Amino acid sequence: MRVLLHYDVEFPGADGLDVVSCPQEDDERFAELLPEAEVIWHNLRPLTAADFDRAPRLRLVQKLGTGVNTIDLDAAEARGIAVANMPGRNAQAVAEATLLLMLAALRRVVTFDARTREGRGWPAGGALVGGELSGRTVGLLGGGQIAGLVRGMLEAIGARVLYTSRTRRPDDPAWRELDDLLRASDIISVHIPLTGDTHHLLDARRLALLPPGAIVVNTARGAIIDEAALVAALSSGWLGGAGLDVFEQEPVPPDNPLLALDNVVVMPHVAYLTRETWDRYFDTAVENCRRLAAGEDLLHRVR
Repeated sequence: MRVLLHYDVEFPGADGLDVVSCPQEDDERFAELLPEAEVIWHNLRPLTAADFDRAPRLRLVQKLGTGVNTIDLDAAEARGIAVANMPGRNAQAVAEATLLLMLAALRRVVTFDARTREGRGWPAGGALVGGELSGRTVGLLGGGQIAGLVRGMLEAIGARVLYTSRTRRPDDPAWRELDDLLRASDIISVHIPLTGDTHHLLDARRLALLPPGAIVVNTARGAIIDEAALVAALSSGWLGGAGLDVFEQEPVPPDNPLLALDNVVVMPHVAYLTRETWDRYFDTAVENCRRLAAGEDLLHRVR
């Protein structure tokens, strides 16, 4: 079975699979490999109807991760191409990266790193005094596996954790309606999928509900936050900082105004990127190829 791994990473190999890899940024090589592909192991570069038309043998798009917003699901379904994801396989890595971004934003790591490299790291002025997670209220936008792991980490540190979720849970004292969650949160962290309903869910009105000096963290999908509104809230001083792994446009262009703000910590959509995550990805992807060949039900089929 010919598998097109759309990421520049080494696959350890598996019986019955002929896996060829292609960097996400190499569109020319990707187009050359599509006609022979029976399975695509998909990461982040969007898959379109035009891509599917170049892949007449394609039977399965296996998302390496959870979010399928980068796949034209209707086009895949119309061509009889199955789509599957792998929820939870990157949860530990993303949860740890979320904690990393919270701490980096609170402790002004980017600013201190730059000052230290420039020979200005000591002494630090009072304007650079950071904060601690312990004693702060952290609001989690989402109630899934990643949010659950983050909650456990935060509570172990001593933070108070609240959350909201699509399913109402008014009997849980930690659950809040979204607007109430924002009003109560010193830090808000995003852990929901991008859908039509969640696009720009955190807009100017909702960002203004956060307390002065609050921090926004996003390791989910960039377009859940209105970036223009976020820039305005950060630039005005209403928000104290942000930790962002995702952006509305990816790869994030160098002229994105968020990159010019020294109270913003950024990563290039790599919260999931650990060796352990890739091991789990490959385990699931190989199993679904076996199931596809055997005519068995796929794990976590989306379409």
